[in-house]
Amino acid sequence: MEDVSTPQADTAAEALPDHDGISVGKWFLAYGLGLAAAAAALAIMLRGQPWTWTWRPAEIGRQLQAMRPGVKLVVFGVYISMCCTVLPLPANAIVAAVATREAAVTGELWTTVLAVALVGAAASTVANLNDYHLFTLALRQRHIKRVRHTRLYDVSSRWLAGSPFTILVLFNIIPIPVDVIRMLAVTCRYPRGPFAAANFVGRFVRYAAIAFVTFHWNLGWVAVVVLLGLAAALVLARAVPGAAGRIIGRGDRKRPDVT
Repeated sequence: MEDVSTPQADTAAEALPDHDGISVGKWFLAYGLGLAAAAAALAIMLRGQPWTWTWRPAEIGRQLQAMRPGVKLVVFGVYISMCCTVLPLPANAIVAAVATREAAVTGELWTTVLAVALVGAAASTVANLNDYHLFTLALRQRHIKRVRHTRLYDVSSRWLAGSPFTILVLFNIIPIPVDVIRMLAVTCRYPRGPFAAANFVGRFVRYAAIAFVTFHWNLGWVAVVVLLGLAAALVLARAVPGAAGRIIGRGDRKRPDVT
């Protein structure tokens, strides 16, 4: 953000209390316990589940298809809960993979859409709450929280304050590689309850749309590959201009002055 302080930005920053009242440690303890509970549930569900280790794709696919739906959904939920800013794993492609007819989560369109969207949205909300607490922890550092005294923060926070819930829902529906709106919401100390609700609603809509298209048109792994390619393209579109600018800048600094 632009490092230019303004009286309006200082006033907006001073309006926030000194203490955020959030226990980051308790949140991640609860998250760790949730992962442990999921692992225990998986161990119970996998007991007696036939599995033969093989490297043949067709055989792996057959065995995955034969697995209980609960196993697939628990693994799916744990994976999505880890897809956050600090661990930017592909999420949309995995949603499509679980929604394929080959995955056989339920074998029927609307129950598959509902199951995938519910589990995915709940797990993604947990991942976004992980981000919420990590950003909160970072903003306790003096050199980072100074961002609240910039002109850009003043303008952005007033824009978000106009309709924060709707804005968060919309930006959770749109598939973008880095969710700056989520960072802005945390910087403005938007409450966790509405933050989580907006994330759930937005991700439910997004994942339901992906699951419906994948299952209804029987796209199979085509949808997975396309979404992986789209994610890679979005990341490259964000990273390449910055890298090119740095390379050009270094070249300009090394070029001798012939005047």
